[in-house]
Amino acid sequence: MRHAKSNKHLSRPADQRLAMLRAIVRSLFLSGKVSVTVARAKEARRLAEKIIAVAKQNNLTARRQVESIMGERAITTWIFKNAPERFEGRAGGCTRLVRTGFRRGDAAPMAVLELL
Repeated sequence: MRHAKSNKHLSRPADQRLAMLRAIVRSLFLSGKVSVTVARAKEARRLAEKIIAVAKQNNLTARRQVESIMGERAITTWIFKNAPERFEGRAGGCTRLVRTGFRRGDAAPMAVLELL
């Protein structure tokens, strides 16, 4: 039974899954939106919301936490410059998930994950 298991495994080992989600979130913060499968988008949304919530604290501990997840100082700097003003009045829900249809090769449901 899957009691108290909070995340989807996405048919990947833990290290590959985390690397994939970090890459999706990096692309999300760099370009503003990213097109992925629905399952991946839902998991990446959880990570992105967590990063934005931590970035709103805007202290050294928060910066180190975000940098440990993102892995790049330039993206971390961008997040801490833009996220607190951009998502100031929001208590959550900083991303939008729009379903866009099905992928041609394997008919996987696709979605666009974007920052509001």
